[in-house]
Amino acid sequence: MAQYPVNMDLRPKVDAFFDEATNTISYIVQDPTSDACAIVDSVMDIDYAAGRITHDHADRLIDTIRQRGLTLEWIIETHVHADHLSAAPYIQDKLGGKVGIGANIQLVQDTFGKIFNEGTEFQRDGSQFDALFQDGDTYTVGHMQGFAMFTPGHTPACMVHVMGDAAFVGDTLFMPDGGSARADFPGGDAGTLYDSIQKVLSLPDAMRLFMCHDYGPNGRDIQWETTVAEEKANNIHVGGGKTREEFIKFRTERDAQLAMPRLIIPSLQVNMRAGEIPTDQDGNPQLKVPVNKL
Repeated sequence: MAQYPVNMDLRPKVDAFFDEATNTISYIVQDPTSDACAIVDSVMDIDYAAGRITHDHADRLIDTIRQRGLTLEWIIETHVHADHLSAAPYIQDKLGGKVGIGANIQLVQDTFGKIFNEGTEFQRDGSQFDALFQDGDTYTVGHMQGFAMFTPGHTPACMVHVMGDAAFVGDTLFMPDGGSARADFPGGDAGTLYDSIQKVLSLPDAMRLFMCHDYGPNGRDIQWETTVAEEKANNIHVGGGKTREEFIKFRTERDAQLAMPRLIIPSLQVNMRAGEIPTDQDGNPQLKVPVNKL
């Protein structure tokens, strides 16, 4: 892993916050040598049927940071989520920090800008975010260096973020008994996802891996932390030496059976805007429902 500045001697404090409504895990990651922290993959609550936005999940993160006297420096999005809404602007307004995502957000914005008929006023250059990460880019949280790994396949803008001995994998991987994320969204690709997973699994065996989602397969309790070694040995989709061809065949067949995520329509519109809710011409919050486009 010479191309990435891996530092297994640094062990950040990681606190997980599970959102039952979307099976999402958000994280507060603290530099062990300072009061600086980052948030990874925050959640904004939505009652989709009622069209009502609330912030209970985000307030848990905010309250924890305030109670501990921490300084929020980064709000990281591992990708444009299709199953929950980001609370990044709400958190940034309360605590500050910079919002970052992978540079290929521009491809996602171009694709879904057309699907949602956003018009020329919707900027497709990633300018809604404070930072656009390229593969290998580094940043600091206090004295702790983090870096971004480009891991497309689930979406073209997926990034894994590594801070010390902790890697936040987004939807690139699930727990060993959960396998991997789908690859059939626009811009997704099963072969590319396999290659990205192998890239993650080339990190040191002891690297802690933190999931963005868990669904408790076979009725087990919700879990979100594993290691590279455990994934290599036991992941049901890619572990034990499964080949690229085997993975592509399985992933393609499996994806064809999956329904669209319940919150995909609001999530994409909000998350490609860095968590901002789109508005109509009078400035009123409004979401669109494209017909027969997804």
